[in-house]
Formats: sequence, C-alpha cells, structure tokens
Amino acid sequence: MTFHRRHFLRSTGIAFAGLAASNCSPSGRAALIGTPMPRLGTNGYGSLVPDPAGILDLPQGFAYRVISRLDDVMSDGGTVPNNADGMGCFDLGNGKISLVRNHELRPDRADPVAVAPAYDTAARSQLALPGGTTTIILDAGTLEVERQYRSLAGTIRNCAGGVTPWNSWLSCEENTDRAGGSLNQDHGYVFEVPADSGGLVDPVPLKAMGRFNHEAACVDPASGIVYMTEDRKDSLFYRFIPNVPGDLAAGGTLQALVLDEMQDTRNWEAGGGRLSVGSPVAGSWVTLDNVEAPKDDLRKRGAALGAAIIARGEGIWMGEGEMYFTATNGGAAEQGQIFRFTPRTGAPDLLELFYESPAVSEYSFGDNLCIAPFGDLVVCEDKYTDTKDNHLRGITPAGEAYAFARLRLPTEPAGACFSPDGRTLFVNVYRPAMTLAISGPWPSV
Repeated sequence: MTFHRRHFLRSTGIAFAGLAASNCSPSGRAALIGTPMPRLGTNGYGSLVPDPAGILDLPQGFAYRVISRLDDVMSDGGTVPNNADGMGCFDLGNGKISLVRNHELRPDRADPVAVAPAYDTAARSQLALPGGTTTIILDAGTLEVERQYRSLAGTIRNCAGGVTPWNSWLSCEENTDRAGGSLNQDHGYVFEVPADSGGLVDPVPLKAMGRFNHEAACVDPASGIVYMTEDRKDSLFYRFIPNVPGDLAAGGTLQALVLDEMQDTRNWEAGGGRLSVGSPVAGSWVTLDNVEAPKDDLRKRGAALGAAIIARGEGIWMGEGEMYFTATNGGAAEQGQIFRFTPRTGAPDLLELFYESPAVSEYSFGDNLCIAPFGDLVVCEDKYTDTKDNHLRGITPAGEAYAFARLRLPTEPAGACFSPDGRTLFVNVYRPAMTLAISGPWPSV
C-alpha cells in the first residue's frame, strides 16, 4: 500500500492542504457563491421549512438533491447497499471529487454478496460478508454521478472512520466478533480505502491500530499520528503512532490518553472531579500491549493503567491544530458531549470539554461530525425513540447549538462532510440508504 506513503512524504504542505479541503477544516476555507445567510444565534438559520417529500427539513433558501440511494444499480453491476454511515469527501483533481461511504451491515441482518476480494466470507460459502464501503465519483461542478462501485467488502458494521492527508478513507469496524462458527476471521479492525480505488481493494486489516469497537479516526497532518474513538460506555481515546508516517500498514504504537488528576470524563456522577466546559485538562499517554486483544479487553486494561474513560466516543474530525470528537451520551443530562483535543509539541496535550448538552431538546446523542468551512461543527444526531426527531445540529465556535436540519424519516443522518469548495454539504440517510447533497446560502468565509 505504497500509494499513501508517497503522497504523504511528498510535502507536509501538500498533505495539510489535502486534509483541509476534504476535512472541512477552517484552513480549507473557500469563497462561497450566493448571498450569505447570517446565523441567527442559537436559532441557527431560522425556522426549518417542512420538506414536501418528507425526507429533510431545511432553512429557507437551502435545498437538497438525492445523488445515490438504496438499490441503485452501480457501475460494477452491484446495487447500493443499505445502512449508509460515516463518509469522507476527496478532491481527485481534474474537476472530480469522490465520496467514500461506509455501510454498517451485520451478517445476521443482511445477505452476503458475491464479490471478491473480501476480508471475510460467510461460513461454508464464497460469499462476502455484507459490510464495507462504496465509492461515488462525482463531477465537482454539476455533482452528477459518473461512477459508483463497491470498494471494500467482507467486513462487519463499518460505522465511521476518517479521511487521511494522502487521500484515503479509514473505515472502522464497530464489531469485535472472533473467528469461529459463521466467521472465518477475527473482526474489530481499521481498513484503508483509497479515494478512488477503481474497484474493490485488497482488504488488509491494520492490526497494529488495535482490535476494539472502533468508531472513527482522524490524522494530525503535522505528525501523521492517527487519533481514534471507541463506541462503548466505558471507552478510551486512542492514538496510533505509525512507524512510517503515512504508511499505516508498516505498524506502530497504540496508546491511550491519561488525564491529570481525573479519569472519568462522563460527568454522570454528581460531586467532585467533574469536567467543566471551557477548562482544558492536561494529558499524557500510556502504551498498550497485546493490541489485537483476543479477549476484547483493551479499554479495561487501559483504564487499569489510568486511561481516561469516555461515554461512547464517536465521530472525530481534524481542524486547524486541534480536533473535535463526540461522546454520545456523556454529560449530566446524558444527552451528549463534544470534546476539543489539542496535540502539542514540547508541552502536555490538552483535552477540553467544548460542549455539553443540557437537554434532549437542544442536542441529543451526537454521532458523526465535521467542521464546516465557516468554522461551525455540523453534528449528526443518532437517537431512536418514538418522540425524537434526529437533526443535523450546528455548534458555533462559541459553543452554541442550533438545529440546521431535521430528518423526517425514523432513522439517523450520518457521514456529514463538505465538498472541497465548501459549496455542498453531503450527508447520508442511514436507512433506507440515501446520500444527499445540500446547497444554499452558507455563511461567508
């Protein structure tokens, strides 16, 4: 897998620019066309207008189009799978962009598929397990789909992941099933998919990055270190220091974050030791061993060494010298937290509670997120109740939450990411799978 190493080592500047464009960080800001619509404080962009199609309510002046949906016939002859989850957007040059999209499918809830190569196949068959990724190649100007194909096969519950500075997607398995019975391989790994693989990749599990309930990942372009979240109620915050920056398959060291003078960040218990919004805490790192964890006990072993405990770490996104990640049900109200993490050279790294939801009505169960070109966070809610609509929530740099969009279907929005030019917000409807392109009068940059 030398394609990414060459891209990364070519130039730190080029690598950072690539990350900024695809990662929606403030450094990737672009001039936007149209009359900018100012945010209206905590009310966001004003009232949401009901969608006649019953899919997504948006503010006045915004619109969406469906660019891909469940069972569309793809260029490789297959059809678009269900459960569209995390996603990244990439600039391919020559007026083309790509979306690499996860499909969080389990073998007990979806049929295997007749494709190869695949990481794992259903027992006593040559059919691939249904999880993996699909890739959509778009004309950057018109957003017309030019090609669409399956790019990773044979995995389980590809939930989120992250983009890299060398134009690849890290697809993460939120599953730790072991080989045996209906499975031929252990699961719980990260897989790398180039932005335009042209077809199915050789599925290589990046085992040195740990075997656990992976959720999302992001790369610090200044160091090549990969930071990862874990979707468990007692999860850890991980970093992977590669032996060769940009070549994750060459191995490296897995560590977990330890905070000064506190361990539990969930704020579930009243009393002392609680994290306060806007008060950074210094941290260090503890090295983990036996990272393939046959007992699925990495987080427990890390916690025994003092690693910080997170309430269901989920989406993570790299900004300009800092990153943000969600903790789905953290906080006193158990409705979610957002952390800002700042890696530093020559000084301790810092973890700061950036936002904590006070109530379900303001923000509930944030999952995937990205940083918009204009500096706000865009967070996908993921809560399934009879009385709860899932929203795309905006969080301003001042930590104010607002509703940008409301999903009208009984499912979750996922995979939010902006196009490299900042004009389009792509987002998935989880089930039935759809990928939407949202345009409108974004704030001026």
